[in-house]
Amino acid sequence: MKILLRLLLCFCFVPQVSAQLGSEELPRTMNEGTLIGVGSSHVKDTYLSPFNYSGWGARILNERMKIIGSGNGNFSRQQIINVDISFTKNPAENVNDFGAFVDYSLGYHYRINASPNFKILTGTTAHLLGGFIYNTRNGNNPLSAKIDIDLGLSVIMLWNFRMKNTPLTLRYQGELPFAGVFFSPEYGVSYYEMFNVGNLSDVVAFNSFHNKFALKNYVTLDIPMRSFTLRLGYLNSLYYTDTKDLSSHIISNSFMVGWVKEFIPLGGKRKKYNGNVRSSYY
Repeated sequence: MKILLRLLLCFCFVPQVSAQLGSEELPRTMNEGTLIGVGSSHVKDTYLSPFNYSGWGARILNERMKIIGSGNGNFSRQQIINVDISFTKNPAENVNDFGAFVDYSLGYHYRINASPNFKILTGTTAHLLGGFIYNTRNGNNPLSAKIDIDLGLSVIMLWNFRMKNTPLTLRYQGELPFAGVFFSPEYGVSYYEMFNVGNLSDVVAFNSFHNKFALKNYVTLDIPMRSFTLRLGYLNSLYYTDTKDLSSHIISNSFMVGWVKEFIPLGGKRKKYNGNVRSSYY
């Protein structure tokens, strides 16, 4: 009788433990990368000059990606902060443009595991851009401000593979805004008139594909080293606007290098785990 009771207790207890272990989610990691880059830059803003200015640019980029709780863990959140500066000259190389921009993007993606080593992430992004272009020759209107808020489409492809015994991760990401608003003064209206006199009518324009085209192509390769992960990258950024008899473009190509860390954000609740985690990136 005692043996039967013990066996009955075992059968009642084991399924409960199994259910608890199966339902407990693996801790999700935060993947954070910080990169610096240099490359070419091409700037044209007809508010300042009709000529195309070419030169070089530098940028610092910080990116964070994390799987969120919505959709049974099939959604991830991505945040990117990018600081970009450029130094360009006109074709005669006797006038300089200086550009400085800060942009922030927040994206949510649905994750599709196409194969054990290949993931596709699709979703939308909200993007905020602020900055200016300064022309050293212009006296009355030396500066053109850029303020831009938009919504866009985003796709990320992650491929894990091996080269000899080294695990590598290749990523492509594309972002294409489709609607938003941006700051655009009327042709010939000076910043003095706008902000000192108060002539601020019609300085905000709705944008879509009819007056703006912007595209970012981002490629990275993660290479694990002994004590850290190296990330090599290439970022191609295209930005065109054409409205109110004013047109501009900002084109940059940056080659980037930085480091990556992946950690478990504990928040206010520490989780016990046996070393197994669900990576937000790999």
